[in-house]
Amino acid sequence: MQKPYTNLNEENGVLIREFSQALDPIELKWHRDDETREIISENETDWMIQLDNALPVSLNNNIRIPRHEWHRLIKGTGTLTLKIKKEPV
Repeated sequence: MQKPYTNLNEENGVLIREFSQALDPIELKWHRDDETREIISENETDWMIQLDNALPVSLNNNIRIPRHEWHRLIKGTGTLTLKIKKEPV
């Protein structure tokens, strides 16, 4: 299965990940990760994130996603570039 993103760089536990403007929104599925993550948008965006049992929120603020929390991205306009800081388990 192909991922809906491209990893551009990973260094010292910080991952730079890009989601293309051409992405089909159906590819952005609910999922959960094995570590707690802090998500930071690299630029102003109208993309959003939705955590389980919560309304979607802007990615223009730092977002903390607890380990094993269900979440999904909601596509906006343009390419989305995220800085993802993984916390040790």
